[in-house]
This record gives sequence, structure tokens and C-alpha cells, in this order.
Amino acid sequence: MMDKGKYLKELISRLSEPMSHKWRVQAFSQNYPTAQCVAYVDARQVMDRLDEVCEWQDKYFEVGGQLYCSIGIKLDGEWQWRTDCGTESNVEKEKGQASDAFKRAAVKWGVGRFLYSLKIRRVATNAPKSDKNRYPFVVDGDGKRVYCITDHINQIIKSENQAS
Repeated sequence: MMDKGKYLKELISRLSEPMSHKWRVQAFSQNYPTAQCVAYVDARQVMDRLDEVCEWQDKYFEVGGQLYCSIGIKLDGEWQWRTDCGTESNVEKEKGQASDAFKRAAVKWGVGRFLYSLKIRRVATNAPKSDKNRYPFVVDGDGKRVYCITDHINQIIKSENQAS
């Protein structure tokens, strides 16, 4: 039988492996035609990683008006839990809060933790954010609108890697 501590370390190592991820705009500049983008994974990707690696379950509860998620992983016949709370999103606030709590609890198991080491990317936009232009959009090098930010940033990264 494997040592419990060694097994836990190996499990977290497997959960922590980098995985396919997406990019989204975190903020638009009000002074320059640029946007700041961050990498992320969605809840389904987190579920897929957990399914690949271990037996798991989740549960949700409220404390002081905050929604928490606990993710339990079965280790040597016993459930071990990691918990975190979520924040509401701008769209479908309750669903966003549950998803955020789930992903934050998963980070405590190592899932998606690699995202924090990825640098924030700055990309061009059609204009700075302003009262007149509340919804700027990302543009490519030719000034054409970008509809898939993930593909756009991955292409930039690929070009950077080829140049180095």
C-alpha cells in the first residue's frame, strides 16, 4: 500500500498539470487602445480534470450570505475536503457564483493553479474605453475585429515562440 502522504502529493501533482485554457478580457484601458487579458479554465474543464484523476464529489453551502463549495476527493477510503467561496458574475450571478466557488475550491487541490504563473497579455483594441465607447473590442494587427480572443492570443504566443 502506498504511503498516504506520497499518494496525496502524486495526486495533487497530476491535478496540477497544465491543461488547455482560454483567454478573456479582464480590463480595458481608458487611456490607450488596449485590453488586459487573463487565462482561465471553465468549470467543465475542471470537472474533466477531476474525472480523469480521481473519485470526487462537491457540495455547496451558504455562510453569512456567501456561497461556498467543497470538493471532496476520496483518499484511502476517506473523503478529504477543500473549500472556498465564490463571487457573483455580471451574467447569471447565482450560476457564476457557484461556478467561481467550485473553481476556487479546485485550485486548492491544484487544478488550474498553473494559470497564476501565466503572464497577463495586453492586446490592441479599436479604441480606449470611455463614456462614448463603453464596449471597445479586440482587434488584430490589421485593425480587424477579433471574435475569438483565445485563438488570437494563442497565435501571438506561437509567433513569439517561433521568433525566439
